[in-house]
Amino acid sequence: MAKGRVLVIAGSDSSGGAGLEADQKVIAAHGCYAMTATTALTVQNTLGVTDIHYVPPAFVGKLIDISVSDIGVDVVKIGMLASAETIKVVANALRQHNVPAIVVDPVMISTSGSHLLPGDAVRELRMEILPQATILTPNLPEAMDLLSQSGKPAQDPKSVDELVEIAKSVQSLGPRYVLVKGGHLPFKKDGNVAETDEERAVTIDILYGDGYVTRIENVYQDTKNTHGTGCSLACEQETLNTASSLTLTAAIASNLARGMQMVQAVTSACRYVQAGIKTASDLGHGNGPINHFHSTYTLPFAPGHFVEYLLNRPDVDVAWRGHTEHDFVAGLADGTLPVEAFKYYLVQDYLYLTQFARANGLAGYKAKKIEDMAGAAKVVAHIHHEMSLHVEYCRDFGITKEEMETTEESEACTAYTRYVLDIGQSEDWLALQIAMAPCLIGYGQIAARLYADPKTKREGNLYWKWIQNYVAEDYTEAVRQGSALLEKHAVLQSPSRIEELVKIFIHATNMETGFWDMGHRGTVPL
Repeated sequence: MAKGRVLVIAGSDSSGGAGLEADQKVIAAHGCYAMTATTALTVQNTLGVTDIHYVPPAFVGKLIDISVSDIGVDVVKIGMLASAETIKVVANALRQHNVPAIVVDPVMISTSGSHLLPGDAVRELRMEILPQATILTPNLPEAMDLLSQSGKPAQDPKSVDELVEIAKSVQSLGPRYVLVKGGHLPFKKDGNVAETDEERAVTIDILYGDGYVTRIENVYQDTKNTHGTGCSLACEQETLNTASSLTLTAAIASNLARGMQMVQAVTSACRYVQAGIKTASDLGHGNGPINHFHSTYTLPFAPGHFVEYLLNRPDVDVAWRGHTEHDFVAGLADGTLPVEAFKYYLVQDYLYLTQFARANGLAGYKAKKIEDMAGAAKVVAHIHHEMSLHVEYCRDFGITKEEMETTEESEACTAYTRYVLDIGQSEDWLALQIAMAPCLIGYGQIAARLYADPKTKREGNLYWKWIQNYVAEDYTEAVRQGSALLEKHAVLQSPSRIEELVKIFIHATNMETGFWDMGHRGTVPL
């Protein structure tokens, strides 16, 4: 059975900070799939709610049925239910579909003390939903009200131990687990309730179930960006701050859907919300939303399109054009490049290929998979073949192999090749491949462009054979394989690592441009 399918039964928040909209962000951030059954539409922003339209209960039931019967469900997360009739419909649907796990946030009472559910709805919630709940997540006022209406009144807690007793009492009403959220009750460092703002050091949530107590402690954060950790409701211009942690509940549901055990699921969800509050940006004029995607990292390219993304980046484009549209390249195209300059380039290119082969040998050593090792060996063999062709090609220009091997490397050749080798020594396998990529991809791209351009001189052009060498099947296949390796490994990187690799690529590209500069200026000292 598929994992990660979460059905949210709750109200909609037009501002996106709470309700269904926030739940879907949380579920997506946890790598799960969200479905929705909307119980109400709210007109709200960070300042509060100005109107609510309730969805007919029978329609809510249809929304539940249509998703579960087709996609299936691993966890149901319940938020705002609004009426006794809606609660009956939802309870019947849960029984009918035999839902594996149910996470319930009883949106009952605001921090101002206002009741958000009428008395008959609370009774239905207690009798119909709580016995089916895998975990119930009331805030402290909601927990106290549930106990009061069940004939188990409790005193306001003054310590953590008393908060634990409240959690145990609520759990006796039917749910397998209860998480009593202590956001309403900041504690001092010694575990007693804080009496002043200055004493507020921690907030403590108590998870109880299966006979075990788990205490989850968070550093108290004085911030307004908690929209979505609570649900701001207002009817007839009255702002009602519920503080029921809807985001937390969605995170718990997602963690359970991913297969976590309850304690881990709840603890991880608490840490998620804590980080979301800490990293939130100020949005709106009231209680802004948390940062739902603080731990979600998205690569800036689609799988299989890393090279395309790389070459189209503005910072890469400047360097890439400098390399692929260099005056040296233009001289190859129209045949105007001085022969002595080309001969000097050919000698230095031969010396470069020797170091390029060393770099690929190092890549084979750095590789962790036999396929990549074999690939590096294949590249070295290809370079060896290319160097043989290079010798034959240079012979046409009156340059012998011995003359090339005894020529001193230019500064540009030394700088470029040693940079690549240094990357190979100090960085990982992929960084080395990136450092070598401008040469591999660049020559192929340049040759393909010149070969296809009708303006490129063919008849009588001394350099036409050079262009043909790099559009030949063996070289285009090498470019294809090299690019495929980059694509394969790029999708495994983090966004920050991609940025580091881009910098290596840009520097290596500039080194390639320096190689053209060297060729454009040089002569062979024979």
